[in-house]
This record gives sequence, C-alpha cells and structure tokens, in this order.
Amino acid sequence: MSNKIQSNAKFQSIKGFYDILPEATPLWFKLEDTARRVLAQYGYKNIRMPLVEPTELYVRSVGEHTDIVEKEMYAWEDALNGDKLALRPEGTAGCVRAVVEHNLTYNGPQRLWYSGPMFRHENVQKGRQRQFHQIGVEAFGFDTPEVDAEQIVLLARLWRELGIQDVELQINSIGDAHERAEYRNVLIAYFEQHADLLDEDAKRRLHSNPLRILDTKNPRMQAMCEAAPKLIDCLGDETRAHFDGLCKRLTEAGVAYKINPRLVRGLDYYNRTVFEWVTTKLGAQGTIAGGGRYDTLVERLGGSATSACGFGIGLERVFLLMQEYGVTAIDAPDVYLVNVGELAESAAFAIAERLRHANVEVVLHAGGGSFKSQMKKADRSQARYALILGDDEVNTQQVTLKPMQSEAQPDSKPEQVQCSVEQAIALILASRA
Repeated sequence: MSNKIQSNAKFQSIKGFYDILPEATPLWFKLEDTARRVLAQYGYKNIRMPLVEPTELYVRSVGEHTDIVEKEMYAWEDALNGDKLALRPEGTAGCVRAVVEHNLTYNGPQRLWYSGPMFRHENVQKGRQRQFHQIGVEAFGFDTPEVDAEQIVLLARLWRELGIQDVELQINSIGDAHERAEYRNVLIAYFEQHADLLDEDAKRRLHSNPLRILDTKNPRMQAMCEAAPKLIDCLGDETRAHFDGLCKRLTEAGVAYKINPRLVRGLDYYNRTVFEWVTTKLGAQGTIAGGGRYDTLVERLGGSATSACGFGIGLERVFLLMQEYGVTAIDAPDVYLVNVGELAESAAFAIAERLRHANVEVVLHAGGGSFKSQMKKADRSQARYALILGDDEVNTQQVTLKPMQSEAQPDSKPEQVQCSVEQAIALILASRA
C-alpha cells in the first residue's frame, strides 16, 4: 500500500490541539475582556513573551524532576544551529527571564500580566489539552503578604464578575528553602516507613521530590499521605508570621479560605505562600487557578535577589465553568444592511462605510437574494437593527430602520421608521446608552 497522502485528503487538527470556533468566541471575549478590566483595576501591566524559550530555562526554573520537564515538555534541538528549544509549558519562567533581561525592576517593583497558549504533552480529557491558554499574573519586588492577598482577592473579584460561584480557595505555606530541607528529611523518613504503599511514581520521587508525593491521586496512598507530617509544623517564626499576615488580610477582605496542608503545587520554584482555586464542577480537572510566592527564582535565573509572587488561570477550565453556570455572551452587530434592487446594491457599500465611520458595527448583505431571504439572514445575525435599502429609498435618500424582535418581548412587533442615514445613525447610537 502506498504511503502517499492523497492530494485531496482532509486534514484534521493534532490530538490535544483544537480550534475555537466563532460560536464560542463571544464567551471567550467576555472572559478575556473581564480579566483585562479587573487586572487594570489592580495596576497590572501587560507583557508579551515568545512561545519558544531555551529548554534550560524550564529545567532550571520548573525543576528537573517535575512532570513538566520529565514527561510533558515539547522540546527539540534546532536543526539549523543546534540550540535546545522548548514550547513554553508555563509562563512564569519566561516572564522572569524577560524581567531579568530587560532589568524591569530597576526603577522599582513591577506588576505584570500576560496571556496566551501553553503547551504540554498530557493525556487529553475534559479541561486538559496539549495546547491550552492561560492568563498569568506576576508581581516583582514585594516581600510582604499584602501582594499575596491582593492577587487572591483579585481572583475572587474576577470570579464574581464572571458569574462563577462555589469555587473554594485553598492555601498553604511551604516555607523557605531551609525549612523545606528539614521537612524533606522528615518526609523521606516517614515514606520509607510506608514503602509498601508507595506506587512506582512515588518511589521514583522519594529522594528527588518527596513533597510531590503528597499531591498523589492514587487512592491507595491517600490515607497514608493524609497522616504524613505537616510542613506547616516545620515553619520558623518569620515564615509563620508571613502566613498569618496573609490569612488576616483575607479574613479582613471577606474571602473565605481553607488551609490545605497537603497543597504544594507542582513546580520547584515556589516558597512560602501557595494557593489554588478549585471547583467540583469539572471532575478531575478541578483547579481553575493557582500560584504562590517564588522569592528565589529571579536570582536563580541570573537576576538580583527579588521577591516575587504570581498565579496562572486555566482559561479553558474557566470557560467550561462559565458554561456550567449558564453565563452567556453574544457578539452581534448593530446593523444588518439589507439591500434589494440594482440601485440599492450600488449604494449599499458606501452607506455601510458611512455607518462604520460613525462607529456603528455593520454586516453588509452581499450576493443578492430576495427581501424575505435577506431578512431571515438579518434575524440569524442577531443584529439589533435591520437597515433596509431599496431602489425607492435610494431615490428619496431615505433608509428604513427596523428594530429586530426583542428576546425580552418575543411577541412584540417593533416599529420601523423611515429616516435619513444620519438620523438612523443617531437612533442606533442613542439606543446603546
């Protein structure tokens, strides 16, 4: 059998990589626009980084023994120059690289955010894709718990404005490096006492990354992990005071939280505060946002010692949650311009441009057709108005403006008016108020 692909064969998207179709984009716009507005309220500025970074950036930041680096990263050697490159699996490392490269904290602390696709070779399921989208938020140069609390409160505001309910905030402190080193030894000793319960993944991580064992999804290990020593019991006075300060500010802001001593997050760069917002509405993929503090990462990637805190939002999961709660959005034009007759077809193009010049969104009917068929298309477009142009209207320099039937009053028959183009524009703009 020939291995040649037929010249007319249909292509399909790669597994885990998908198209966002026009019917879904209005809700995506609502999600993204709301997030941009909330981020601006808190003083965060947008930064845009490349999709491709040096592989070593992620090895050094995310951690050599994490799932991302060991199993999930799309990495390759550039055939042209031998550079080892990777598609970004997460955004923090690239943002820190940009901050260090451009010395962005020279004039003081920075609040930054970015958005776009990330890439991980994962098992595809609901809420988990190989190309997925995130909004990432990072604050550099702040060492007190106010910024940790600010980012969590920002997310609480975002959920309210998106119409998302019943998401639970889980928080923990994983301490600083010396505290985790002490806890690491305690944890290894504990797990060695229960070696018969460890699965192969846990055995592999026992000496390289034992904290990640606590995050296991293996039901057989759950009770044993629940009974493990708690990292929070190994915290020193300074770290404990930082965590208590975070809890105090969340309480003052009216944000409910649950302290989850098993919460460690999956990346090596975290210290002190870690948090996740979780839901029970999406099955196994219940985390819709998560992050924490990473005070050593900037220095690890070549910068000067700089405190930092940030989080990522999984946009696909938030999108699914918005649908779950019945949140809707419509991306409809102001006007569908119906034109019937030879003179009308000639005049319609120029009239559509006059409307657009006045900041009116217009879909111009093209391709002819009867008045009835064009009105059906106007209705399907969900435009607020049909602007009707026939040869008679061209001769009298008038148009007919017809409000389309209101969803709130489905049995009503909106009145149409004959008027000049300028009057139509005024009526359309006034109706937006």
